[in-house]
Amino acid sequence: MKYLHLLGSNLRRKKLRTSLTLLSIVMAFILFGYLAAIRVGLNAGVDVAGADRLFVRHRVSIAQLLPESYRARMERIPGVARATHATWFGGIYQDPKNFFPQMPVDPEPFLELYPEYILPPDQRRAWLHARTGAIVGRTTADRFGWRIGDRIPIQATIWTKRDGSRTWEFDLVGIYDGAARGTDTTQMFFRYDYFEETRLFGKGQVGWFNVRVRDPEESAEVARRIDAEFANSSYETKAETEKAFLQGWARQIGDIGTIIKAILSAVFFTILLVAGNTMAQSVRERTGELGVLKAMGFTNGQMLGLVLAESCFLSGLGGALGLTAAWGLIGAGDPTQGALAVFYLPHRDLLTGLGLALALGLVTGAMPALQAMRLRIADALRKT
Repeated sequence: MKYLHLLGSNLRRKKLRTSLTLLSIVMAFILFGYLAAIRVGLNAGVDVAGADRLFVRHRVSIAQLLPESYRARMERIPGVARATHATWFGGIYQDPKNFFPQMPVDPEPFLELYPEYILPPDQRRAWLHARTGAIVGRTTADRFGWRIGDRIPIQATIWTKRDGSRTWEFDLVGIYDGAARGTDTTQMFFRYDYFEETRLFGKGQVGWFNVRVRDPEESAEVARRIDAEFANSSYETKAETEKAFLQGWARQIGDIGTIIKAILSAVFFTILLVAGNTMAQSVRERTGELGVLKAMGFTNGQMLGLVLAESCFLSGLGGALGLTAAWGLIGAGDPTQGALAVFYLPHRDLLTGLGLALALGLVTGAMPALQAMRLRIADALRKT
């Protein structure tokens, strides 16, 4: 603590250079925060996917429908505790840019399989009794300013009604929240029985099945049994864990983790050069002063620690300010206007960011600190 005045005076020596270096570090960690939040959004649902749930789709493609009657057969398969289904609706609210998922489901088994969707009891009862009722996640409700009792028109892009119309109207009877922070609260769910009796085509068919297994340790075996049950039929299935399906879905746009790591590596390599150059130049400028400190009795270890402390303080301050700014900006809302199902900065990434800031300080200060430690008094004083 007694050397803090030395640390401060060194950083204030070239205020503009220090400020610009600090600002570059801050911006790098703001970018780090946003990329971490985008990664969470693109991997939405993976972290909270149920370990005891399977996703069962058509073997060819998720776009191919399956018979709704498969549900009863699945529930008779050993190891299956419960099965339900959902279908992609793909409608538009007012404008094509207002994208959010909509799916017809069977309310009771659906809510039983997905306890992470928190729906108040009165709203749950309302959904069970309102044939045209729908529930929507908190994120989408807030996005459009919807309230319980609103009548919501959705323009279908796939499912035509029996009367030839493509406008489906739903009564908003519930708004659900997520039990965990990573729960997707952008979706809209409405009743399958209303969907089935109103649609023009596709009667008796659904998009996919969600299955709960009795023992998560037997998920792979139960998935094999399900696929075997429908093998060599007109509608063969592909069953996999819910987490595996969501990970595969995310990979369709690329290896998100690798892409983000590549971007961050380029950014931090640039910052490494900038901050390293700042520290090296700072040490060169005060060679004579360092020689005087050594002549006064400062040891090699103290010289090493002084320069490293300066470097770590600069990068640590920049990292802390950048992560704080990222936390605040990300908390203010999703800049994609709902394109991402979830958007937040996880605590683990905050800790990772702080670790990176410390590592940045150590790496950028290592060479200048070694130079200061190895500096000979005579050589230093000769340059004054």
